[in-house]
Amino acid sequence: MTTPNCSGTGTATIDTATVHSGGRSLRINGGGNYCNHIFAASTKNVSGVSPVVYGRMWMRHTTALPTGHVAMITMSDSRDGGKDLRIGGQNGALQWNRESDDATLPEQSPSGVALSTPLPVNRWVCVRFQIDTTQQAMRTYLDDQEIAGLRVDGTPTTDVDSQWLRRSTAPRPTTFRLGWESYGSDSDTIWYDDVALGSSPIGC
Repeated sequence: MTTPNCSGTGTATIDTATVHSGGRSLRINGGGNYCNHIFAASTKNVSGVSPVVYGRMWMRHTTALPTGHVAMITMSDSRDGGKDLRIGGQNGALQWNRESDDATLPEQSPSGVALSTPLPVNRWVCVRFQIDTTQQAMRTYLDDQEIAGLRVDGTPTTDVDSQWLRRSTAPRPTTFRLGWESYGSDSDTIWYDDVALGSSPIGC
């Protein structure tokens, strides 16, 4: 368990009552207000996964993504001073966020947000991503459907990845954390299960 920067009322526990498969899941009770951070971190060094980092996890949460900025999955980027790549939400939809310059994917214009999607509540959903460590290229999927606004393809697209591509260096994730941090008063309860990382695609 880790509380980057600061901590509050959030908790990370192993749950046996709500699972996707098997007998256990990770339950995050995420509190509101800035600096109420709580994460469960992998002990493995993700820098050995290359050249593309593929991730897959099943998630279930209870509260719709808020208008305010929240993060649920974070990875330290060794090519960006150890600052985090973050999967979370803003304006009610899924997004990537880069800690170092606060760039978002998609851009938080009405057109950009419309190219993302909410995270469904009260059911298990499969979230997958891929991060190329050799070039600026990323893709993200929800229940095996690619989210158009969460794609980086190297060519700046207005409302999608123009802001993201202001940084030309490809990321190199070295850590992997599941949890919750809110930059406002928003809280949530999230379960994670069947989590996997690898150097080849991982299906739902």
